[in-house]
Amino acid sequence: MEAETARSLPDTVVGRTLTTVVATISSDAHTWNLMYLQLLLEERGHRVTNLGPCTPVEEVIESCSAERASLLVLSTVNGHGVMEAPSCIRAIRRTPGLAGLRVVIGGKLGVAGPLSVEQAKELRRLGYDAVFDTPDSINRFEEFLHRLESAHRHALTTRR
Repeated sequence: MEAETARSLPDTVVGRTLTTVVATISSDAHTWNLMYLQLLLEERGHRVTNLGPCTPVEEVIESCSAERASLLVLSTVNGHGVMEAPSCIRAIRRTPGLAGLRVVIGGKLGVAGPLSVEQAKELRRLGYDAVFDTPDSINRFEEFLHRLESAHRHALTTRR
């Protein structure tokens, strides 16, 4: 898995830190989740742009392109993520220059509780690299980050 991650990282990952954009879906006005994620990522040494609540997809795309982001973290707690996530990832994947962007989504994605296995698989099929919506999500997210950071370090040493 780690070798696969290293091969698929965009060239923008080769700087000193990962450039990460944190945002939420356009209908979600919550901010505590975004601040938590920003602090977690910054403590790990990442450069973070936090777009705040109710982020339109166009703003997410514009920021990821302008920042040359290597990771987009979408977080939502209003339960509407499962409804908005498909159109969001389709727009991102259609954007030139963002095809290799790592995109994850997490939080409370459905109003009825965690997504079904089929719903999570569908979001990954559409282009999300990971879906985090279970009680152990923060641990799984940190494991994902660890794998991404390891691939980043590997890319740094092999390009010298």
